[in-house]
Amino acid sequence: MTDEPTADTGAEAKRGGHPRHDLAPLLNAPVRLSVVAALVPLDKAEFGFVRDLVEVSDSVLSKQVAALEEAGLVEVRKGRVGRRPRTWLSLTTEGRAIYQRHLAALRAIALG
Repeated sequence: MTDEPTADTGAEAKRGGHPRHDLAPLLNAPVRLSVVAALVPLDKAEFGFVRDLVEVSDSVLSKQVAALEEAGLVEVRKGRVGRRPRTWLSLTTEGRAIYQRHLAALRAIALG
């Protein structure tokens, strides 16, 4: 037996094998991925802005944001502007890191 790298023990194995292992299962849902991607360049965004950008209903966005919040990827803040209630969304530090790792894995898969 030699110490030569093989398909199972070479550089790919040192990184954890196939790049799909770095995908975040939570971000495999298109709406959740779209929400996180929309928040990346922003410090925070109003719920209605994200809803319109992602082109979903309030209820769909609410459900997906709840899953992202529970996982620690998104922070939800509620407040008021004048008399109107508002909800702001922002990515957590962990959310940004998970998104970047997910995006890198998608690129690695797509580009081979």
